[in-house]
Parts: sequence; structure tokens; C-alpha cells
Amino acid sequence: MKLSLLSAASVGVLCAAMSAAALDAITIKGSKFFNSKTGEQFFFKGMAYQPRTGFKGETMDPLADTVGCKRDIEVFKDLGINSIRVYEVDYTKNHDTCMKLLEDAGIYLVLDMPSPKYSINREQPYWDHDMMSHWTAKVDAFSKYTNLLAWIAGNEVANDIKTTPSAAFVKAAIRDMKAYLKKKGLSTPVGYADNDDMHIRMNLINYFNCGDKDSRADFYGVNIYRWCGDKSDFKTSGYEDVTKNMTDYTIPSVLTEYGCNLVRPRTFPELKSLYGSDMGNTFSGGIMYEYSEEDNKYGVVKVTYGDSKVEKNDDYENLKKALKEAKPKTIKSADYKPSGKDSVCPKPSDTWHVKSEVLPPTPSSARCKCMMDSLGCTFKNENLSADEGKAVGEAVGHICGQTSCSEISYDTAKGNYGNFVACDPTQRSAWAVNKNYLNQNKAKCEVKGADTKTVSSPKQGDQAVCLKEKDDIGNIGSPSSNTGDSNSSGGGSSKTDGSDKEESGSDSGSTSKNSSSTMLSVQPLATLLASAVALFYYF
Repeated sequence: MKLSLLSAASVGVLCAAMSAAALDAITIKGSKFFNSKTGEQFFFKGMAYQPRTGFKGETMDPLADTVGCKRDIEVFKDLGINSIRVYEVDYTKNHDTCMKLLEDAGIYLVLDMPSPKYSINREQPYWDHDMMSHWTAKVDAFSKYTNLLAWIAGNEVANDIKTTPSAAFVKAAIRDMKAYLKKKGLSTPVGYADNDDMHIRMNLINYFNCGDKDSRADFYGVNIYRWCGDKSDFKTSGYEDVTKNMTDYTIPSVLTEYGCNLVRPRTFPELKSLYGSDMGNTFSGGIMYEYSEEDNKYGVVKVTYGDSKVEKNDDYENLKKALKEAKPKTIKSADYKPSGKDSVCPKPSDTWHVKSEVLPPTPSSARCKCMMDSLGCTFKNENLSADEGKAVGEAVGHICGQTSCSEISYDTAKGNYGNFVACDPTQRSAWAVNKNYLNQNKAKCEVKGADTKTVSSPKQGDQAVCLKEKDDIGNIGSPSSNTGDSNSSGGGSSKTDGSDKEESGSDSGSTSKNSSSTMLSVQPLATLLASAVALFYYF
């Protein structure tokens, strides 16, 4: 393009046209979404979009596949959808082409913050600087697009009673990512998507909408696969119960996944309820799972990475018809008066292993670096090999079985979080190895199977100083909720300072009936350190 030949006026017209194409921002008022300019209520008529067939590489990213985008967006327009949910992208790639095509088609994006390697593991949850830095990098890469409608900070992370401690880490992540967005001058809502488990659903629903408003989810998603075929209905499917659960909710509710596939072809009878009088006043629409037919058999088309061919199945026309007939009753933003009441935080119990009033600390790379600078016994290399990671995991499991490791551990039921619990696994392991070194009066600095070193004059002599370091949002540091045992290499003594979608993880080495008292024993650190795939995510 020879831009120099264009007149200033032409350039102005061109820029104005590009600006005019931008989609209106969607905002939240009470429990509903609205178009910020027209005031019209917004309902999601969405679809989960994560083609996987034919992909070769490390990180799947349908929004960087221009062949796929051009192919699929034409299909989106034919279906009549207004939004897609994407679970995984590579934020280092360029997404301008696909995002512009989506914008031109009037389609918004709901994007998950986690990725396969950087998501909160339900079995051994933690939230640290490394994970947060990848999430913020994704925010930085996508926030420039006007059709980015919302973020999802967790997908079915806590999915049964024993994994409820992970909810505390997801809520901490929501708190910190909302703070990061605010610091960047952004207001994109951040939500959570649950798995509709009958044993924990109400605790999750209440938990993510209680307490400090800065830590609450901005919207709540339900992944639901109860309505299977035409013989089911609003009542027998359980959709009625799900709707009742959200009736007095003060933030928007969305079906972030729906579409039971036990009866095929799917006819999507649930859409009459979702966009009709049964649910339309409570839910803001939904996202059908999913676009492409994969091994789990939920798709409406068959597509392959890098191929422009689209093969539609019987579900496709049925979905298209159901979406076309969906005409929800809307209300103008100016006429809407939010009601409902704030949720009451659930208390620790046999089915809920979280003290709701206390969250894990905001990650602080400065605090963790300061702690590492205080160690008299540490690892020679910052990045441990797989074999070293396994050896260290076993060693730390033994150490923390013999002495208190409260500074690098947590008990979500009691609301106790160590001052260095938000450091990465290698840093937490180094803390434990140094603790063992001090307990032996500095006689031995070694871990069988891993290279260690002694530091005769650490840069930092007192770990208590580290607690004053700012966190990664920029807040002034303070001790975490746990009263633990800070250790200093210089003093030589401890000192006290006050579906089919599975996510893998290992069992905690120290758990009680009502808690997740994670002492970083053999299994957690072996899992986190020993392999390249430390965390697992699914879609």
C-alpha cells in the first residue's frame, strides 16, 4: 500500500471508517449485561471455539490461524452467534487479522486467562508470580481489541468436595487480575465458570459473590450438560433448580458451556427456556459447547487446522434454527433497577474447606527474590532439571515432615497462608532446604540428586525485611495471614515473625478432614518440579 499517495482527507476518512467498525463496549449493571451506547440488554448467543484436529505445535491458538478464522467466521455469521469463548491462545502471536474479522462480523470474545501450563491446579493449587505474569501478558496482548468482552479466570477448577481449597486461589487470582486491569485503566469483567456439581455448587455460587467487592467475580458461569434431548424439559433436566439458585444473584449469570450430547443429533430444546420466560430474566444467555467436532463428539462442524474445508453435521442446522428462534425479552439499562442481595460467604465445613474471609497473598517477585537472597543454602541453578525436581520434591517432603514449613505452606480451612506461599515451587523448595541447613547448625547443605551451594554472606540477613517488599500489583508489602517461622541464614537459627474433562494433580501429603493443609510434601513438589507439564488445563 502506498500510503504517501493518499491525501490527508482520505486518511481521515479511512481512520473514521475503521473506528466506526469498532463494536460497542458491553458493560455490567446489576445482574445483567448492557450495550454501553444503546442501553440495550445483551444476551450471549455464543459458542466454544477451540479447534484441535490437525494441530501441530505446543500452544493451540485458533485466533492466530488466519485460514481457520476466515473459514469459521463465515460459519459464525450463518449461525447467527454474537460471541465465542476461546480457552487457549499464544499471546506472543499476532491476532490482529482474526480479531478484526470477528469485530467486522459483530462477534465478541470471551477469553480464558489460564493456559495449559499456567492454570490453578485443583489438586495442588497455588498462585504465584510466574503464573500471574503469564496471565498479565495475555491481558496486555488482547486488551487492545474492542471486541474483547470478558475474561474467565478459572474453568471447573474446584469440581468436588476435596478440591474446594482451590477456590481460594482462583478468587485470589480474580482479585489480583481485577486490580491489574484497573491499574491499566481497563474495566473488562473477570468471571468464573463452575462444573455444576451438586455437592459444592451453592458454596461456589455464594463464595464468588461474597465479601470484598474487589475480590468478587464480575459474573458467574455455569457449565451444564443436564438437558439431554427432546424428552427432557425445564423441570426434569434440573435447569429449573439451577435457575432458582441464581434468582437473587447480584452479578450476571451465564451458561458458559451447555449442550448435552447423549442424544444426537442435538436439537437444543433448552434454548427455548434459556432465552424465554423460564430463564431469560436470570441468565444472560449462554455459550454452546462446541464448534468443532473432536474426539469428545460435541461439535457442529468438522474442520482441520490450515484447511478451508467445513463439513457441517445435523447438529448444525438444529442449532442455527434454535438460535434464530431465540428472541429474549430485553430491558433498557435506564429502566433496569438492580435487585437481589449479596451472597453470604460459606463457612468451613465437611463440604467446604475454605475460610472465606481470608485469601492467599498477592504474588510478589520482589519478596521472593529477597527471600532467596537471604538463604545460606540454596540450589546452584534456578531452573531444575526433571530429575533434580523429583529429587528435591522427595527431599522437601522429608524435611517438612520433620520440621515446620508454615512459611511456604497453607491451610485454606483455617485461612493460614505462609509469607512465601506465593513464591514459585523452586523458591519454596530452596526455603525448605535452607531451613534444614539451619536446623543442622549449618553442618550440611545438600540434596541427594540436586546441585546445591552455600552462600557465606547472603545479601539479605533477615527475612522479616522481605515482607515489606511491594507485591506485583504495587501494593506495599505486609505479612501474610500465617504466623510462621521465618529463617535467616546469617543468624543460624529460626526466628518467628508474627464430560470427560480431567485436570491432573497429586494428592496432598498432609490433609485433614476439613482442610487442605498443604505442607509441600513429596507428591506436590514432585509433581510441580519433576516434569515440564506441571499444571493441566482442559476445555
